[in-house]
Amino acid sequence: MDPEALDSGHRQKEPVNQLRLNPLTGGWVTVATNRALRPEDFARDPSPLNYSRSEPCPFCPGHEEALPPALETYDSGGEWRLRVVPNRYPAFQGHEPMVADKVGPVFAKAPASGIHEVLVFTPNHKQSWADLDDDQADLVMTALRDRLAQHAQEPVVRYSQAIVNHGRAAGASLEHPHGQLLGIPFVPDELVDEIAGFRRFTGSCLLCATISAERDATHRTVSDHDGVVVVAPWWSARPFELLVIPETHQGHLRDASEPDLSAVGRAVRDALHQLRDLLGDVSYNLVVHTLPHHADDPFHWHIHLVPRVHSNGGFEQGTGVPINIVAPEEARRLLTLDD
Repeated sequence: MDPEALDSGHRQKEPVNQLRLNPLTGGWVTVATNRALRPEDFARDPSPLNYSRSEPCPFCPGHEEALPPALETYDSGGEWRLRVVPNRYPAFQGHEPMVADKVGPVFAKAPASGIHEVLVFTPNHKQSWADLDDDQADLVMTALRDRLAQHAQEPVVRYSQAIVNHGRAAGASLEHPHGQLLGIPFVPDELVDEIAGFRRFTGSCLLCATISAERDATHRTVSDHDGVVVVAPWWSARPFELLVIPETHQGHLRDASEPDLSAVGRAVRDALHQLRDLLGDVSYNLVVHTLPHHADDPFHWHIHLVPRVHSNGGFEQGTGVPINIVAPEEARRLLTLDD
């Protein structure tokens, strides 16, 4: 399949490889469709959610004492629906300012100050984000907004990264559905690159323009409901990568309205359900990108969904240029069964 031919409304029998520019980061992506596999041919995590543990799950009701006291609890009828707790093994902690200390000719270090929290999405041990009902999906986004607002009050925290690691291949160590929020004392390169991408784009917002262009193109839009657009972006770096974009233009997620938060939470739920229906219960990473806490740069907050169905080879490792063997146009077709 020729992705470029798809953009002109035609299909060709012979696949055509392409380089595509990711305007968010300024990097090139290789779309190599002549290497594509069927969905069932992708490498699967043989036991993505089969965690053998001798002790009870610390995230399940009745075992709350296994964790530090909750930072925030959302309850109903005396039973908790979502809890935010400190991570027992934090990557970032403390309040010491980030000051680099040179300890050798090419060695420098700084304290890893900050915050590391866990959002336990639901009391149900087997209920991933793909299974949440509307109210619970809304609550996940509300809790995330609340915690980002709290992080913004911490002087040492410059940026907060929300993530979900689902399955072993994505880095999860516990089966119970949860996310993590890490408040860190610097702005990571990925965000620096994306902010630069918004600055480079002239005329309007980069992601507002993406929404408009993808609506016109139609064949990469996975869903478009309630002011949230889910696309397999033109510059997809990995098979079945998705981008969730709220239509309302805002740089900070913490400023999003309740309706927008609800719509995004449900759009994520539905997209994850579509991925599972097509690929099975594969591992995935969910990454939220929002502005650094005290920044006012041009930006539009959004969410990346990346299934872990294809590993990087030596070329990707050596160059930083990904090779995507499933064109985003084909990913959208498979996800929506639009033949």
